[in-house]
Amino acid sequence: MNTLALGPSWLDPDYLINTFGLPGVLLVVFAESGLLIGFFLPGDSLLFTTGLLVTSDQLRYPLWLVCVLVGLAAIIGDQVGYLFGRKVGPSLFKRPDSRLFKQENVEKAHEFFEKYGPKSLVLARFVPIVRTFTPIIAGVSRMNYRSFLTFNIIGGVLWGVGVTLLGAALGQIDFVHKNIEAILVLIVLVSVVPIAIEFLRARSKAKKEAAAGGGEGHGPSAGGPAAVQQRGRHAKR
Repeated sequence: MNTLALGPSWLDPDYLINTFGLPGVLLVVFAESGLLIGFFLPGDSLLFTTGLLVTSDQLRYPLWLVCVLVGLAAIIGDQVGYLFGRKVGPSLFKRPDSRLFKQENVEKAHEFFEKYGPKSLVLARFVPIVRTFTPIIAGVSRMNYRSFLTFNIIGGVLWGVGVTLLGAALGQIDFVHKNIEAILVLIVLVSVVPIAIEFLRARSKAKKEAAAGGGEGHGPSAGGPAAVQQRGRHAKR
């Protein structure tokens, strides 16, 4: 199947599935769930497309097996992110920016974690970029492991299995089945919207801070290591 290229071909869900199959899907889900380099991967659109292609017999695996493996990949990915966060600790906040790492992504995840607490592990699953860094922040905060594991499993199932099943359910609709290429293009477009919004917000915020003389953000802040450690004490309830 050939779909309209809306970005690099290696980020197109249809291309990834046709090239790497189910193992590629699982690797992307794992990486986006807890590896620093996975924040740009197309998790939502990839899972939706996977369910869609399973019901259209273009991905020849039982749906139940795909759901089980996707859920496990999401849960294990968050687990790795948590362990990484516990190991690197507050030093993560001192890491310099690079092409693949931006401090603002860590700060956004930390703010999300501060706002929603343990349930952020579930909510963050549905927020691009934030879902990659939130389990890492939970590890930095030394969140109670039992609580982390509970919310990790709930989030992994709701997101990984839920989005895949949603794609599978819509794939059984005749209109969707007959216009699958157009639907895949639409999925990619929709998945890009949240990232574009976040980019514009960050750019606007940076301009405002620059206009204010860059006075904000210096010294201890809500996103700094001290705040993370304080959050960790609250998380160990």
